[in-house]
Amino acid sequence: MIRNARGYSVLIIALLFFGCSANKQMSNKKELPIIGTWQLLTGTLIEKKDTVITQYTKGVRFIKIINPTHFSFIQHDLTKGKNADSTYVSGGGKYMLRGNVYTEHLEFCSSREWEGNDFTFTVLINNDTLIQKGIEKVESKGINRLNIEKYVRVKE
Repeated sequence: MIRNARGYSVLIIALLFFGCSANKQMSNKKELPIIGTWQLLTGTLIEKKDTVITQYTKGVRFIKIINPTHFSFIQHDLTKGKNADSTYVSGGGKYMLRGNVYTEHLEFCSSREWEGNDFTFTVLINNDTLIQKGIEKVESKGINRLNIEKYVRVKE
């Protein structure tokens, strides 16, 4: 009986140790400043000699949600699809963050030809502002452009 009690004690201590260790790893990753919900304010696309700046505060809403392992983005028009320029875009997947280098692996996308691509950005977070800048390249669509996006953190 004592041997079984000792075995259970060792098992309980081991589970507590590994459980606390896993929680500590998760809490460390949750503390990353990039974790959260971000609303896109402006997007600048530079391709060859053309520059297009889009304001995402009028007529549309675009948010990016980043948790400890995945990201997702959702964009839709604010007219509930009733105008000729109505839009809905979504996507998501896993990401990796090393220092200020943020790489998205797009696993799901409403524009299916974008799926399976990796997009690497340099990120800068200053208070509640996130700026990401990087090259978007999708060979199947002939896309090779610089993308600069400015986000603000969505308050809870």
